[in-house]
Amino acid sequence: MSRLIIAEKPSVALRIAMALGDSHPSSLYMNGVRYYEISSGSSSTYVVPAAGHLFTIRQKSDKRTIPVFDVEWVASYKVNKKAYFTKKYLDVVSEVGKKCDFFINACDYDIEGTVIGTNIIKQIINSDPNSRLIKGNVGRMRFSTTTNRDLIEAYEKINEFDFNNFYAGEARHMLDWMWGINLSRALMRAISSSGVKKIMSIGRVQGPTLAILASRENEIKNFVSKPYWKIFATISGVLFENSVGGIFEKEDAESHLRKVENGEFIVRETKKETKKMSPFPPFDLTSIQIEASKVFGIDPSKTLAIAQSLYEKSYISYPRTSSQKLPYSLNLPRIIRELAKNDKYKDFADYLASNSRFRPVEGAKEDEAHPAIYPTGELPKKLTDEEGKIYDLVVRRFLSCFGEFASIENALVSMECEGEIYEARGSRVLERGWIDFYTYFKPKESILPEFEDKSRHRPEKVNMKEFKTEPPSRFNKSSLIALLEKKDLGTKATRTEIIDTLFRREYIKNSRIEVTELGMSVYNALSKYCGAILNEELTRKLEKDMENIMRGTENEERVIGEGKGIIDNIIKEFIKNEKEISNELGEGMKGNERSKIIGICNKCGGNLIIKRSNAGKLFVGCSNWPNCNNAYPLPGGAAIVPTGKVCELCKTPIVKVFRRGRRPFQMDLDPNCETKKNWGVAKDAGKQVEKKEVKKVVMKKKKKARSLKKINVKKGRVKAKKN
Repeated sequence: MSRLIIAEKPSVALRIAMALGDSHPSSLYMNGVRYYEISSGSSSTYVVPAAGHLFTIRQKSDKRTIPVFDVEWVASYKVNKKAYFTKKYLDVVSEVGKKCDFFINACDYDIEGTVIGTNIIKQIINSDPNSRLIKGNVGRMRFSTTTNRDLIEAYEKINEFDFNNFYAGEARHMLDWMWGINLSRALMRAISSSGVKKIMSIGRVQGPTLAILASRENEIKNFVSKPYWKIFATISGVLFENSVGGIFEKEDAESHLRKVENGEFIVRETKKETKKMSPFPPFDLTSIQIEASKVFGIDPSKTLAIAQSLYEKSYISYPRTSSQKLPYSLNLPRIIRELAKNDKYKDFADYLASNSRFRPVEGAKEDEAHPAIYPTGELPKKLTDEEGKIYDLVVRRFLSCFGEFASIENALVSMECEGEIYEARGSRVLERGWIDFYTYFKPKESILPEFEDKSRHRPEKVNMKEFKTEPPSRFNKSSLIALLEKKDLGTKATRTEIIDTLFRREYIKNSRIEVTELGMSVYNALSKYCGAILNEELTRKLEKDMENIMRGTENEERVIGEGKGIIDNIIKEFIKNEKEISNELGEGMKGNERSKIIGICNKCGGNLIIKRSNAGKLFVGCSNWPNCNNAYPLPGGAAIVPTGKVCELCKTPIVKVFRRGRRPFQMDLDPNCETKKNWGVAKDAGKQVEKKEVKKVVMKKKKKARSLKKINVKKGRVKAKKN
């Protein structure tokens, strides 16, 4: 009997083949695809890679009407030219499958991995991915790491095929496709009737996500800041605050101030309280995305890609998990002892092992398929800089879970003057415990001096400070992902892609997310005329239904049928209000285009606007393209704001560049302008070029009295040196 093992990617196929073939599998080629054969007597086991999804959902007919519900699975390369490379993988796995009579899905153990492998097996057995798969000659490998140990164990203990996971995944794919294609076509039809050609989309989770962001945008826009005052007294170098807090009437604040200006402060109470601080729980996908963004500034989408790479190299466990649990069955002592072989972690790992500290602190979240993210113990080789950062984050978080609790002392000193209570609070770390190892956490400490009870003090200073109430803060990608998880919208694997799609559609912009005029027009139009598209409860219900399919308590056909009914009702409501929606979208599109104008094209007189390339990078291009191909690059990961100024040398617009954690600077668009002659060479290249220095260069150039002087950027200023 020959077996076929289907891996999700070539790198994982190699890991499986090396593990099962005792590092000596036969390596074979077909159509440029490498696959493996492991012989045992008269039978063979073949390990063949896929390349992610080899099949996708498409409409059966060519009709462009809405609603459309006639869908089927079809090879991805037949639908998308960019997916044509997947054809060779499908051809190879189909050909090798003809030799086999038992099929094992070894794709990632989650819903997507189940869908990928199941469709391939259905194609091999029945020549049709839309056929029904029956039990008997199919199995499932379940593993959370790609180490030899785990892969061998997964093969020796092959699970029954996870049919319910496939039914849930198929229902999700079909409903998401129907939801997205019908509503997106409706949007594009509406905006095209206003004379605008624009790719638009809205989806089952996109809609509620946009609604969350638009509601926050309205809160910020409508927020009216109010002044308030606080009263402070500085005593023995310590800042004490009046316990009444913010005072919104200035006269009232001044009254509080006058009462204590010349008064004597008496210590009313001193209190110290020591608390134990437990380690943070091990990472799940959301928490590592948030932490990597906070610590390293790495985009959540990139964090997932890096973690996936580390998983495929066998350095960490499967990252698409919502678990914060580390079961003892993982053989945690072995992992800790293996990590002790790495000099970077040796001291702490040895300490844990020698003291038998093998019980971790865990979080509340669980995942039936996978544990929390943890290091496998294998020694990493040839990591990129960002892979090294994410790996170090995982290892330190994992090991710190076994560390001793930290001890934090919180102090309070309360003073009274003329019936007014003033307080100062401080804290310090008494015993660092796990904090010493998890170096990415830096507790804030503020140590108060000792004050005796009933002692009397004259303040060095008593004053009132004015503050202003602030609007709600904007979301960034990490905080939005955390909120979507809390609201149970989307899945751990799809939330980053949903947010990225909103960026691509130009509904949102900037790292501190701002809803564009187009995004607001989509939200306003749908909330007025088709509110079900934005309904969180509706989306959550469908998510719950799909979870129940996975558990075997719900029927796939019934859930898909109910979804079709919901979509049909939404489309009817949309069509009834299409004219109003069209007008709203048209105005939003015009506003969006105006907001992207950077300045005037110095070649044809058109508008220079911010555009996004197919690779997702921002650049400035002419609105008259393709008749004018004038274009300029923009710095990555930055917000670009026009200044209304033009460089006197290259005649391109000057913009202001804002980057997180850096000082903003101004620059013109032309990368070859003389003002950027030494950018990338000078120590602080990229800082603002001052206008007066540019004028100096212009004057010298006009006079032709001297050769153009070198521009050196130093400490934010440009200095000209004589030749």
